[in-house]
Amino acid sequence: MSPSSSAAADPITAIHSDIVRSHILNRLDGPTLASTSCASTQLLSLCNDDHLWREICNSTWPSTTDPRVRDVISGFPFGYRSFYCDAFPAVGYQHSAKRTKKRSPSGTSELISAVDIYCDDQLVYSKVMVAETHSGWFICSPFRLDLLDPKETVPTPLKFDGEDGNCMDIASDRLRVSWVLIDPAKNRAVNVASLKDVEARRHWLTEEVRLRFATVAAGGDGEAVQCAVMVTCGGREGEEMHVREVYMQVEDMEGKIVCGMESLAILGEAMEGQRCRSSRRTEKENYEMLMKMKIEYIERKQRRERSLDLAFIATGVSIFLAILIHFLSR
Repeated sequence: MSPSSSAAADPITAIHSDIVRSHILNRLDGPTLASTSCASTQLLSLCNDDHLWREICNSTWPSTTDPRVRDVISGFPFGYRSFYCDAFPAVGYQHSAKRTKKRSPSGTSELISAVDIYCDDQLVYSKVMVAETHSGWFICSPFRLDLLDPKETVPTPLKFDGEDGNCMDIASDRLRVSWVLIDPAKNRAVNVASLKDVEARRHWLTEEVRLRFATVAAGGDGEAVQCAVMVTCGGREGEEMHVREVYMQVEDMEGKIVCGMESLAILGEAMEGQRCRSSRRTEKENYEMLMKMKIEYIERKQRRERSLDLAFIATGVSIFLAILIHFLSR
């Protein structure tokens, strides 16, 4: 056997571990690194290096370089690898007719949001914010997390054209957002934003573009809900487009914003629930499925309300006729 064929037959594990780690594994993305770890026991040990996963998380979500996020991730069972396994895949949802019992969000005193906004895969804005979740105001009020201050805007390289119908398509194709929610008490995380927007609309009066990045999750009563990240863009004619509003909320089947206590239970289930690989097509199909279920839900509710109205009317007429007959028979 020639030396070249002998070298080709040698396994990768024959290479020094430092070379594998510093010249091969550090060039892989998260899914590839996870797959590589299944090849052998030695590769599993090398791929579990927390430094590799930290670099992947920092490049995927620049907001994870924030000291507050870094401190929380250090408490995850396997550090950055556990965080990546929570935050990278999409939230899994399976429709079931069985109604599930709501779980109490006990132990969750705050939620950390790690948010990154991109344009053409270039980071334009990154922020980490902490929301307390134990006050009565939060528990009873509609759940909504606002990323930007009232007068704060984020400039983008895009041009705003109020008369151009392609402006909405350009924003939809080139802007994306990642919103990772972290529960420091339970050491779990979930990315509630879809890979790409599932809906793009333009306001008829202000011409602002509104993008919806939503994932479908299971509600406490068995019905589907959506974790929606809304991004509003606008600007002056011919000048650069600015992101003017970014917020996250949980909406039920009727489109109503869920209260803080119920949202914590839903998000807690999503953090602990199944994950799945996703794509823009899959996310679009899940959102369209949710919209179809929403229409069916509203139609069922309207039918029930009409049935109740008819029952009340029939009861009222019966009472009126009974009283009328009683007086006529006297």
